[in-house]
Amino acid sequence: MLKDEVIKILQSVGIRTNKEVLEVPPKEEFGDIAFPCFSLSKQEHKNPQEIAEELIKKIRISKNPLIIKTEARGGYVNFFFYWEKVAETILSRILSKEKITFGKNKPMMVEFAHPNTHKSFHIGHFRNISLGESLCRILEFTGYKVIRTNYQGDIGPHVAKCLWGYKNLFENKAPKQDRGEWLGKVYVEANKKITGNEQLEKEIDEINQKIYAKDPALYKLWKTTRRWSLDYFGKIYKELGVEFEKLYFESEVERRGVEISQESLKKNIARLSNEAIVFDLEKYGLGTTVLVTKLGTPLYMAKDLGLAEKEFTNFKVDKCIHVVGSEQDLYFKQLFKIFELINSPAAKKSQHLSYGLVMLKEGKMSSREGNVVLYSELRDKIVEKTLEEVAKRNPKLSKRTKVSLAKKIALGAMKYAMIKIAPENTIIFDWEDALKLEGNTGSYLQYAHTRCLGILKKSKKHQSILSSKLSPYEKHLIKVLMNFYGVAVNAAKDNRPNFICNYAYELATTFNNFYQNCPVLKANDPRQRDFRLTLVTATKIVLENSLKLLGIKVPERM
Repeated sequence: MLKDEVIKILQSVGIRTNKEVLEVPPKEEFGDIAFPCFSLSKQEHKNPQEIAEELIKKIRISKNPLIIKTEARGGYVNFFFYWEKVAETILSRILSKEKITFGKNKPMMVEFAHPNTHKSFHIGHFRNISLGESLCRILEFTGYKVIRTNYQGDIGPHVAKCLWGYKNLFENKAPKQDRGEWLGKVYVEANKKITGNEQLEKEIDEINQKIYAKDPALYKLWKTTRRWSLDYFGKIYKELGVEFEKLYFESEVERRGVEISQESLKKNIARLSNEAIVFDLEKYGLGTTVLVTKLGTPLYMAKDLGLAEKEFTNFKVDKCIHVVGSEQDLYFKQLFKIFELINSPAAKKSQHLSYGLVMLKEGKMSSREGNVVLYSELRDKIVEKTLEEVAKRNPKLSKRTKVSLAKKIALGAMKYAMIKIAPENTIIFDWEDALKLEGNTGSYLQYAHTRCLGILKKSKKHQSILSSKLSPYEKHLIKVLMNFYGVAVNAAKDNRPNFICNYAYELATTFNNFYQNCPVLKANDPRQRDFRLTLVTATKIVLENSLKLLGIKVPERM
């Protein structure tokens, strides 16, 4: 906001520049925002300080009530803001719950989650869905129209292995409950038996072909077990507060993917190599990739061509963001280049939000090997730990209320741990760290929010006072509150939900410093009390918005 005001003033005196040029002085006595004159010095062949002094004479701050004075120092034009007026403007925006229109209602598709049927939902999937849902909420908050989609692998070798294991290792017997998660265990056991056994691997190839051909004997079993997985995933989506506009599956796009591959072959865009359809992308530095095998089986790339056509037919969007792990970086570069070559509707409109894997301290997780931490295991462990703390602090609550509160806090801690790390960075998962409920965690933010609620509840009623003489702690809190809208826009522009985490943590810490040093309910006079209560109200609103953008619920007590 402050930089916007400075840009307006500079434009009024003929200076065309952007906010990136403006700086925040290292010391408060040098002002709040500084415009460096060094680049103008080269253009006009004058000393930077001379140019700064000339600009000072031209600038008429009387037209801007937010700026109290300007000063030329060391080749900079320093702007000093009238913080009582700034506070009035900022608090008014927050209390009125001003909406951001940056996205101009442009339609955006975010494709995320992507758990494969017949496998377990592990903490890698949890990072994906936490990141994807948070991005959706940030885009919606900043004015975009968001379509949530989820592309799931429901055919392929992993399904064939699972069905083989179901029939041969478990004799077609399944538990009565939690069948979807159980299928993941079947897959792991089957994979261990099959890997390295040529005869069994050949058998899996045959089962895979039969599934693609909808063999009557296998198709019914495939549909039944697929439903177990989808019901299992559906419960997790509901628990995490995620609703998809559309679920897509490999089984519904694979045939069209083969057709597009064959059409590309006829147009000489693709070529044959050992009877397989491939795209030669060597001249783009992207190697060669196979779309359809010599047996006519479509691989992921072919299916993605069918998926893109379906997605952009179903929805008219400006962009589709694919939230997929960084292991697929090359794959998406290849895919997007093929979109261009075949003139796909997805060309120039697709983006890969790459994120690092979730690793164990012992090394990389693998669903094939079974050394993964399941989402349900992590959730149950943290809920159990949290429930102990909730019971200690709130012994009079009913058991049902305690459990509900523990789930809100636990899921908040889990989501925050996944989102606060920059997407491109790997998360080294540690059980002990995940169970900590202090420090830079989701529960710390939830606690700051409940502290605001507690203060406001004790105050009963107060008048909204938007301006007052500011203490250093109040001024600092105003400065942080002022940044919320800009951080939200930057998070949307850069696909960085972790920006919201960084901001919310700074706000919670700043608020706690304010609260410890500035008596609220016991302020010196009624006006000061009401102003500080207004600050508390604004902080509560912004913290609540921040938590909602992260997909974290706001409990009324901790």
